[in-house]
Amino acid sequence: MSRRDIYYWKCDRPAAFFGTAPREEVADVSEQQIRVALTEYFQPAKLELKPSASQGNHLTWIVKMDGKMGFLRVENGPEGDDYLEMESALLGEVAAAGVPVPCVFGCDASRSNVPFAWQLLEYFPEPDLNHWTKQGTLDEHAVAYTIGQNVARWQRIKPKGFGPFQIDAWRSSRGLCGWHKTYADYFHLNLDRHLDFLERGSFLTKSQRDEIATAIEENADLLDLSGGCLVHKDLALWNAIGTPDSITAFIDFDDAVSGDPMDDLSLLACFHDRAFLERAFSGYQSETDLPEKAMLRFWLHLLRNLIVKSVIRVGAGYFDRDSGFFLIGSGSSGEDLRTFTKVRLATALEGLRTQSDLSQL
Repeated sequence: MSRRDIYYWKCDRPAAFFGTAPREEVADVSEQQIRVALTEYFQPAKLELKPSASQGNHLTWIVKMDGKMGFLRVENGPEGDDYLEMESALLGEVAAAGVPVPCVFGCDASRSNVPFAWQLLEYFPEPDLNHWTKQGTLDEHAVAYTIGQNVARWQRIKPKGFGPFQIDAWRSSRGLCGWHKTYADYFHLNLDRHLDFLERGSFLTKSQRDEIATAIEENADLLDLSGGCLVHKDLALWNAIGTPDSITAFIDFDDAVSGDPMDDLSLLACFHDRAFLERAFSGYQSETDLPEKAMLRFWLHLLRNLIVKSVIRVGAGYFDRDSGFFLIGSGSSGEDLRTFTKVRLATALEGLRTQSDLSQL
């Protein structure tokens, strides 16, 4: 399906919030179907499968095929989405930019032999960095700097257009092409619907909703970009694999878009404090300069990203989860996440209004 009308997949897909609730892997896709898919594609002599717990969009398995390990992701949503193919191509571009990412062993989004799309990636034994955060052992000083460096590196990729990428353009060798002619068109996509949803769900009052909409409109000139850069669009510690003080690979580029260079840095501020962001900015600036009006663009994108994350958290019931959920820290609750989300949304709005620096965090 086309992602032309998608700002963010989890909340804008036709089957909104699909795959965000806890579910049993084996109940959704059978091991036999996976064996059919992988055997047809790779013709292995020996194939072993082990379900891997996942709290993301995709069902996942650890695969051992003729002695070689792999990590399998399956998209089985009702839309018949084929974006795993686009992400597989994108991972090659990101690797060429000097960013550590998994190698793609194979991918088939055609659904010709099985009723789902799949992608087999290089397997890493290390956990994601959020694991070390929950253990209290993550060296944030080191990893924040490395994240900033790599954001700058993948921003060297300059697609045509803005927003999610057109698979047909890639298939026809036209390269990475976003669906939208202007960045403003992409940025505003479904914005009113997102704000209305938050008001109806009593997460925002009407006054708060209107204040946010007004602040965005007053800063509309920041969206007048002449060209975009690659944006991960789901940059977080659970999308980086590694040790407590280093990153082995960045993963999950399936929400990537062509957009603004401050977008990914703003995503870090959806979760982290000033000290973390200062280190990430330092890492970024070790590779390239900040863009014009960097902080205003940072706050504007933090505001937009928190709107989307609030929609997902309300719609998927994240505020009802406990500390076993990846978004909720050890010893915290869903209500703590709700409070943090509201406070950080207000912080983004205030930062944009006052043209603040990172001290606002």
